[in-house]
Amino acid sequence: MRVLILGGRAPVALDLARRFARSGHTVLIGDSASSRLSGASRAVAITLPRLPAPRTQLADYASALRRHIARERIDLVIPTCEETFYLSHIRSQLPAQCAVFAAPIGQLQQLHSKLAALRAAATAGIRVPASAEISTIDEARDWARGRAVVLKPEYSRFGVHVRSYDAGIPHDTLPLPTLGRWVAQELCAGTELCSYAVAVHGRLCLNITYQPVYRLARSSGYYFEAREVPEIDAGIARLVALLGYHGQISFDWFVDAQGRATMIECNPRAVSGLHLLPEEDDPVGAAILDGRSAQFDAVAPRPRMLAAVMLGAGLPRAVASGHLRRWWHDWRRASDVLMLPGDRAPAGGALRDLCASVGLAWHGHCSLREVATQDIEWDGKPLPE
Repeated sequence: MRVLILGGRAPVALDLARRFARSGHTVLIGDSASSRLSGASRAVAITLPRLPAPRTQLADYASALRRHIARERIDLVIPTCEETFYLSHIRSQLPAQCAVFAAPIGQLQQLHSKLAALRAAATAGIRVPASAEISTIDEARDWARGRAVVLKPEYSRFGVHVRSYDAGIPHDTLPLPTLGRWVAQELCAGTELCSYAVAVHGRLCLNITYQPVYRLARSSGYYFEAREVPEIDAGIARLVALLGYHGQISFDWFVDAQGRATMIECNPRAVSGLHLLPEEDDPVGAAILDGRSAQFDAVAPRPRMLAAVMLGAGLPRAVASGHLRRWWHDWRRASDVLMLPGDRAPAGGALRDLCASVGLAWHGHCSLREVATQDIEWDGKPLPE
């Protein structure tokens, strides 16, 4: 089978490429940004020329994908990042014989919304925090009534613009930026966990729950350790069955001192939990291609890390905070996501991608975080026909 994996800039795309190549499939990589991280891997047979940015050039993006799928005889397309939304929207414009592993755009929008996703989860019997739609800081303050709350744009990502108030919202708080609808959400206490799942036509095939032990501020994690929370597995199974969901789906959770799990938001795409799944007898490919359910020990996997970030960001922080011994212990027991024996080039590819992103950030007068998704992010606005 010839498999096109989109979002080649992301480590999860590299992981999927290795899994499918290991099973004997021909893997191609595509992206609208520099994707040498995945393209440098021995698992990748072909890296497509850079695609148009779907956020700003959707018609050209659809045309380019249609052309590449036909020319390369692609059998299956798997998105990994927020290009998922655009791919789903243009599905009818792609060759019918090519399968697309993604849910319909209406369902993706529902789960991408910080408000609608909580309502869907509650309907499936999943514990969710009290929340409300708000537009101004005064509305948020009136709703919170002194409670600990978190405020976030309805379609926020990577913690951008998120505000937390442990003792209610002060009266001198700055106004909310004009970013569409906002969500006021009860601030949860406990351990923050994440989960990654694959569902096929409403049936949960696999789920892995994990803790992002080391993170960049309160944003992306770079060290991942599996956790076993049966309540989370059961809740996701109910939700995907209720929706008839088909594709990759991920969630953020808080687990309190009593072991109760509360879902705080959904990301209907791939996340880093993928790295913790077994590599032998790959359950991901088996689920996506054949709809097979996976059985594996969620606590056994060795922790995985982005070693370069663990060194560049985690080590200085550990030294400054006096936790060097813990950092060293964690470093020794984890394996790198990018460099594997016999396939170490992706680490160099990642460095080249970073240099390209730095250049874009410099010329665009924006942050690296903004550059990371500015060509694929979607804030729920109507997409062009």
